[in-house]
Amino acid sequence: MNAYTPQVDELVWDETARKVGRVMGREGGCWQLRPPGGGREWDAQGPLRPATAAEKLSAGVAMANARSRGEAP
Repeated sequence: MNAYTPQVDELVWDETARKVGRVMGREGGCWQLRPPGGGREWDAQGPLRPATAAEKLSAGVAMANARSRGEAP
């Protein structure tokens, strides 16, 4: 059983989706996560864990690259 409970606005790693997300809230049995730079939320049922420094950096670089291509605000 996963005893980790993320806090709103925390960056976490979604094991199922295999990506970093910012915790927006929880509804029912799902956590609502959003890409770190904004975008469409997704529901995560877990397991979640805190994102590592490398995962946070990788997500930031991916967002910067998307902005440079005009794909993100």
